[in-house]
Amino acid sequence: MALIGKIRAKSGLLVAMIGIALLAFILNDYQSLFGIGEGEYGIGLVFGDKVDPANYSIASAKFQEQERNQAAQNSKEFTETDMEASSDKAWNFMVDSTILSKEYEKLGIAVTDRELDSYWYAKDGFNVIQDLAQFFTDSLTGIQTPQSIENGRVKLKATLDNLKKSKEAQAVDQWNGFKAYHTDRRKTEKYFGLLKQGVYVTDLEAEDQYYANNEKKTISFVVRRYTEISDADIKVSESELKTYFEEHKGDKKYLVRNANRDVKMFDVNIRPSKADSTVFTNKMNTLRAGFSASTNDSAFVAQNSETPVYFSDKRATSVPEGHPKADRYQTYPMSLDTIFKTAALGQLVGPYVSKEKMVLSKVIGFTPASLKARHILISTNSSKDEKVIAAKKKTADSIAKVLNKTNWDAMAKKYSEDPGSKDKGGVYEDFLEGDMVKEFGGYCATAPIGKVGVVKTDFGFHIIEVLDRAPGKFPLLASITITFKPSDETVANMESEVNGILMKLDRKISKEEDAFKKATLFDTIVTRAKYAPRVIQIEDKAPKVYGFTTTMARDRVLEMAYAEDATVGTMTLSPIRDKEKYVIAMISAIRPEGEPLFENVRSQMERELIQEKKAKRFMNQMAGKSLQAISKRFNTPVIDAEVTFGNPQISNAGYEPTIIGNLFSGALKKGQRTLPLKGESGVYVIQIKTSTKAPATTNFQAEKDQLMQGLANQVEGQAMGGLRKKAAVVDNRKLSELGVRL
Repeated sequence: MALIGKIRAKSGLLVAMIGIALLAFILNDYQSLFGIGEGEYGIGLVFGDKVDPANYSIASAKFQEQERNQAAQNSKEFTETDMEASSDKAWNFMVDSTILSKEYEKLGIAVTDRELDSYWYAKDGFNVIQDLAQFFTDSLTGIQTPQSIENGRVKLKATLDNLKKSKEAQAVDQWNGFKAYHTDRRKTEKYFGLLKQGVYVTDLEAEDQYYANNEKKTISFVVRRYTEISDADIKVSESELKTYFEEHKGDKKYLVRNANRDVKMFDVNIRPSKADSTVFTNKMNTLRAGFSASTNDSAFVAQNSETPVYFSDKRATSVPEGHPKADRYQTYPMSLDTIFKTAALGQLVGPYVSKEKMVLSKVIGFTPASLKARHILISTNSSKDEKVIAAKKKTADSIAKVLNKTNWDAMAKKYSEDPGSKDKGGVYEDFLEGDMVKEFGGYCATAPIGKVGVVKTDFGFHIIEVLDRAPGKFPLLASITITFKPSDETVANMESEVNGILMKLDRKISKEEDAFKKATLFDTIVTRAKYAPRVIQIEDKAPKVYGFTTTMARDRVLEMAYAEDATVGTMTLSPIRDKEKYVIAMISAIRPEGEPLFENVRSQMERELIQEKKAKRFMNQMAGKSLQAISKRFNTPVIDAEVTFGNPQISNAGYEPTIIGNLFSGALKKGQRTLPLKGESGVYVIQIKTSTKAPATTNFQAEKDQLMQGLANQVEGQAMGGLRKKAAVVDNRKLSELGVRL
């Protein structure tokens, strides 16, 4: 296991190897991704073939293992949300690799061992790969130099040779994964490199862009905004609306490209009642009196706190929320920072809210808010031999005697055995007493600034000089934490209220046949009950819902939305409990691909038809009149602006591409004004004041480069979007797990 230990020390390389080994086992043949199980969808489809759940399970486990290890290295919790995110990455990785494998095969894209060798070692025109940059970077300057790159090749080769020759199973897996990962990565680079070579901007396009950006017009205009008339004042009949639908349902903006459905819902937060507040206040007052009088804080915290943790040492340090070390210590609201820093020993502060809990804290001590020190470590290597320890102590004492301001850096580099600080003159900045082992932190917190002392810890002997100590301080706290939650009686009353609303919704909506009216009725009933309806859209090819605290609540919504007999108006059979709230949900729209259903675009088309009617009214009222006459009659200002064809914005008006297009059509001369023009936000009448031509030039290279860069940046995203669409990817993992769509 010694080799694995060395490899783990190379954390950057570790990220690239552990977990990515799945490539070596899963993607040797993309056909192995597909299964032949029962059902139409399985866990998902790619090119109409079902994804093999066993291979997905392997991939998901590998990605989770990798990211769990990374979280552990960073002292972070690996949550259920993180686990799901890892599984999503595994899914996307498998799907994209499958799709691209077909592309590589068609185009004959391959990577030879010689090319891979040059790729790793930054030779033959290849730059350093970011994953491996740590091997090629100077440890002192952090800069890549010819010398550091040459040294990096030697170090990387030694590491990979050891990995390649090892017989340990883990090392074999890592080597296979490392090679497969970079082979696939290089193929991807070559593939998108080919696509980018197909990006081209003509001289004419560059010239057009130059003139669009540099030809200008100064204008004066008046605008009648659609908001001047209330929508309620414009009448639209059902027959008008249906005629409009038949005329426009084929318009591109209305077409449904990916089948989806809407779920309307509302949340009822379960909050404590006034009676609960009174009971809780009395409880906290009793605790406050008892905590203040307590002479055994540890026992009192253990007996009364939901989090019965008590420290009498610097682990009790508490910092304000948002502090860089907030993940390591207790925290308190920033608004209480002054109170805590000026509190007396034994003083109680609170109750206050922190991390959704009520907290009552007693100040049991203080520690400096920031420390800076430098040290030289003479390591004892955990030796118990008294002779060894005595010799190390003698060495430390002798070094301490000759240290001065001019030789600290050199002495640290020569003698210190602390790799984290020796190359920085032994300096540690902006740390807290509790960050260090007890003896080291205690010395830095109390010793006079500038004094050099020798301190023994489990690591050995530290020659320490305190360089700086912040005048501020942080408190050491003993804290009682309690959740302020509603009583069982309050929860029962809230549940009864929610069930009442659900019964009313079901009674009213079940009688309605029209899908649009069902959705409208849901909003009306919920709003009258003084709750706020919200809507989420779910893609049929990748069904996911967001905005829930618990997996159970999310799953129940998906089960309802994709039940075999689901239709518009289908509701949850009972309120869904999502931690501290109830949720009631209903399917409010189902949109198959292609032309829209009338009920799904009714509201949008009604708004647009109303806007058209407003525009016609304004255009009739403004026709044939000067800007000044329109301004006076309708109490709207005459506004001056400067516009270009390349930027379809009008200052003080908004985004108006159609209006800008009219102004640069060439039909209008200086001093002329337009007919009333229908825009995005209102109807305009515009007068041209001046037209300024772009400076004459024959060099449009800057525009060409800019357009080329923009197109090149879009290649990968647009290509993958097109390839996924061609592959007709369906992510059915969640519905398959729930047994809803198999």
